[in-house]
Amino acid sequence: MESIMDDKYLIKVSENIPSLEECTSFVSDPSCGAISTFTGITRNNFQGKQVLKLSYEGYVPMAEKELRKICVEANEKFPSIVKIAAVHILGDCPVEAASVILCASSPHRREAMHCVEFLIDELKARVPIWKREVYQDGDGESVWKENIECCQGKQQRVMVKADTSTHEYNL
Repeated sequence: MESIMDDKYLIKVSENIPSLEECTSFVSDPSCGAISTFTGITRNNFQGKQVLKLSYEGYVPMAEKELRKICVEANEKFPSIVKIAAVHILGDCPVEAASVILCASSPHRREAMHCVEFLIDELKARVPIWKREVYQDGDGESVWKENIECCQGKQQRVMVKADTSTHEYNL
């Protein structure tokens, strides 16, 4: 699917996402003195287990629609923001590769920094993208995870762990 892009927003959920450089280039504007970015990358471990990769799944139209809503909300909350890029990978994401890139530009740093923090918190709480951690042999089965994130003091989504022997979910 093609990304959602207009003069203000670059939004993409895909197996091929733009690079950090492409995202910062999109949000760059001569009226702005600040570009704030967040790049989430796959780390090689989780609770003592060796992580080989993360694998992401999501429903692209719904994920991109929700990302756009979050960008609009960010712009309302931080009105000096000029442009936003919000991209998330689907499929496999190896160790040290970017899974999510968020960028915001504004005339001054404070709103750009707060905007990016708002974007990642809301993305993790609301966007329908799920990840599976794939571990090295001997470190256990891979695990599907949802994020535990708080938004204004309320838990939005809860991580669920399946009991593989009974196929029941422990909440």
